[in-house]
Amino acid sequence: MPRVDAAALERGVRAALAGVIDPEIRKPITELDMVDSVVVGDDGRVLVGIRLTIVGCPASDRIERDVRQAAETVAGPGNAEVTLTVMTPEQRQALTERLRGGRAARGNPFGPGTLTRVIAITSGKGGVGKSTITANLAVALAARGLTVGLVDADVHGFSIPGLLGLVDEHGNAARPTRVDDMILPPVAHGVKVISIGMFVEPAEPGGRASSVAVAWRGPMLHRTLNQFLTDVYFGDLDVLLVDLPPGTGDVAISLGQLLPNAEVVVVTTPQPAAADVAERSGVVARQTGQRIVGVVENMAGFAGPDGGVVELFGSGGGALVAERLSEGQPQQVPLLASVPLSIALRQGGDAGTPVVVSAPDDPAARAIELVAEHLAALPRALAGRRLDVSVR
Repeated sequence: MPRVDAAALERGVRAALAGVIDPEIRKPITELDMVDSVVVGDDGRVLVGIRLTIVGCPASDRIERDVRQAAETVAGPGNAEVTLTVMTPEQRQALTERLRGGRAARGNPFGPGTLTRVIAITSGKGGVGKSTITANLAVALAARGLTVGLVDADVHGFSIPGLLGLVDEHGNAARPTRVDDMILPPVAHGVKVISIGMFVEPAEPGGRASSVAVAWRGPMLHRTLNQFLTDVYFGDLDVLLVDLPPGTGDVAISLGQLLPNAEVVVVTTPQPAAADVAERSGVVARQTGQRIVGVVENMAGFAGPDGGVVELFGSGGGALVAERLSEGQPQQVPLLASVPLSIALRQGGDAGTPVVVSAPDDPAARAIELVAEHLAALPRALAGRRLDVSVR
């Protein structure tokens, strides 16, 4: 039997482990100091020790599988074994400090001077499909190679976890992982997501957390949004989308205080009556110093069986909102797209698979892709940096 070059085999395994990505933190496990040891036996078998961040880490099975597969690419099939332990408190503290990049704990990384584009999606009233548009936009931007985070700030009407498939058969949302005082958001379709729905407990054992009402007033809403921005580790994002509650209440005002550099997209439906209300949400955003970058008209006309366009909710509302919000402004507010009523769009939301993934050729998916392309191509306010839409 040829002699095993243990040192070379260990180096090869460690190099392979650099390709294993922690599914929650989205960084190589070697950068996170999660590789405790790589021991090579005389027979060429390799024992890899991995330190998980916490006890009961929800990603442990996936990490163990990925580590074994990576080690076997070097040591050979069946020649790798993985043991899992847990970081010490000191190791976890060092990890959180490393992830924060020296920033103070509980700091808001998306305030003035951030390199992340912050886009708030707002509407004047509920029931216009704002959250559906937000979820699909997030996934469409992530599919372009951008790193994307999504904050579900619609505390009273949270629906983002369900739209992105982050709920189980009982309607209970995936739970974030806590590493000391740092919250690691679940990832869906390449998007890091946080929502109050992930923290709500069922009213009774075996019940549906999604049916629990969150009856909070202004100060608590502000604290929740602030915690989402400070305690949740999103990493280095290209884009952070914020799904705002409908209307012009406390959360919209808090967002203006916490994210004064946010750009705003207003979602409306085609009927002129809805346009009046949608305009108000844009005016409030502008009053808090934010820039309106466009209007999306949802539930627009769709092609009927005879080939004609069926306009269940009328027409022209999106263009009307864009026109009104452009009055007296140095730059026109564009109508980014008219998203038609779509069975595939509704089905995708119900199934937790956005239409831009489940039916990319559907007219609604194509309209949303146009919005994503426009937003990704906008020149940045900081140093004229642009997001690269050519990365796919």
